[in-house]
Amino acid sequence: MNSPELQHIKQRYGVVGNDEGLNRALEIALKIAPVDLSVLIMGENGVGKEIFPRVIHDHSLRKGKKYLAVNCGAIPEGTIDSELFGHEKGAFTGAVDRREGYFAVANGGTLFLDEVGELPLSTQARLLRVLETGEFIPVGASEVRRSDVRIVAATNVNMEKAIADGKFRQDLFFRLNSVSINVPPLRQRGNDVVLLFRKFALEMSEKYKMPPIRLTEDAQAMLTSYSWPGNVRQLKNIAENMSVTSEAREITADILKAYLPQRGQHDQLVAVNNEHNPHSFENEREILYKILFDLRRDVTELKRIVNENHNSTGQSKSAVTTNNSSGNLTLLSSANGYVGNTFSADEETPILQDVEEIKDPEPNNASPHDGSLASLERQTIMEALKRYDGNRRLTANQLGISERTLYRKIKEYGLE
Repeated sequence: MNSPELQHIKQRYGVVGNDEGLNRALEIALKIAPVDLSVLIMGENGVGKEIFPRVIHDHSLRKGKKYLAVNCGAIPEGTIDSELFGHEKGAFTGAVDRREGYFAVANGGTLFLDEVGELPLSTQARLLRVLETGEFIPVGASEVRRSDVRIVAATNVNMEKAIADGKFRQDLFFRLNSVSINVPPLRQRGNDVVLLFRKFALEMSEKYKMPPIRLTEDAQAMLTSYSWPGNVRQLKNIAENMSVTSEAREITADILKAYLPQRGQHDQLVAVNNEHNPHSFENEREILYKILFDLRRDVTELKRIVNENHNSTGQSKSAVTTNNSSGNLTLLSSANGYVGNTFSADEETPILQDVEEIKDPEPNNASPHDGSLASLERQTIMEALKRYDGNRRLTANQLGISERTLYRKIKEYGLE
C-alpha cells in the first residue's frame, strides 16, 4: 500500500504515528477486511486495539450492516450468556421479558468482542459453536437459532499461557485466530510518542482556549525513553493533566519528570492480589469484617456437626459458646461428649460454602446494627457491593465466595 492511501486511513480514524509496526497492522486490517474471516487483535491495554475492528468493518462487505462492540470483561459471569445469546421470558429470576442477544442484534454485521480472554469456559464452548456452525440457543430456549455474524476479537492476555493454564480453549483460539493483528506498544514506537503528545496538547488547547504546551528537546528525549505501561491512554492523560495544571507552557525534563510515575510506583488505590498476598484490605474495618465472616463460617459448621449428632442419637440438647479469653469457638454438647472441643476461627477455608447451609435463627431483615452475625454478614456484603458498583463477580472474589453463593445471600438479605 502506498503512503497516500495509508495517510488517508490514518486521518479518517485519528491514527497518529509512522511506526512500521503500526503501519503493518493497518495494512493487514485493510487487506483482510473484504475476506469474511475471524480476526484476533492482540496488544497491551491502551494501545488502541478498538480502532482496527472499525477499520475492518467499514472496509468489508458488511459495512452497511450493524456493528456492535462488546467488552466481555465488563459483563458479570452469571449474565454473559444472556447478553451474548439472549434469553426467553422466565429463563431465570428477573427475566420478565424475552431479550435478543448481541449475536441476534448484529445478524449480518460485525461483532467486536473486546477482552475475549476474560470469557468463562462455558461461554467459550458456546462461542465456538457459533463460529463453527452459526447456531446458538438462547438461555432458557429449546429452539436453535442462526446468526450470520463476523467476529473480530481483541485481547491483552497472553493466550499461550492462558491455554496452558486451562483458562482458554485451544480450539477456540485457533478458530478466532484465522488472521491475527499485533498492535505494538507505545514504548516501541519511537518518535510517535512526541507526535501523539503534541496532538493531545493541541486538542486541549483548542477545546479550552488555552495556550498549548510544548516540549523542550530534553523533555522529548525523556518522553521517548519512558516505558509507558499504560500506552497511549496513559500518554493522553498526562498530556491533558499537564495542559491544565502546569503554569509553564514550555515543558522541560524537570517539569515532565514530576508528571511521570517513577519506577515501582503505580496508580492503583489498593494493593493488588497475588499468590503471596491473596487478600487486600482498604482499612482495619475490612479486617474486622473478614474475621466476622470467618466466625460465621465456623458457627455454621458447628451447627451442622451438632445437627448430625442430634439426628444420629436422638438427643437435642446442645449449645455453642465462645471462649472470650482465647478467641476460639467451643462446642458444648452434654449428650454427645463434645464438651471442650475447640475450633479455631483462623482457618483459611472459604468463608461461605456452596452447599446448602443450616439457616441461622436471625431473621433475614435483621437490623444492620443489632450486632448479630447475620446483620454483620449483611453489612459486609453491602459494603463490598457498593465498593465494586454492584459487580457481583468482583464482589464474590473479594469475599472469597462463588457468585452462586453471593447471589443466594443477596436474595436472603433482600439486597437485590
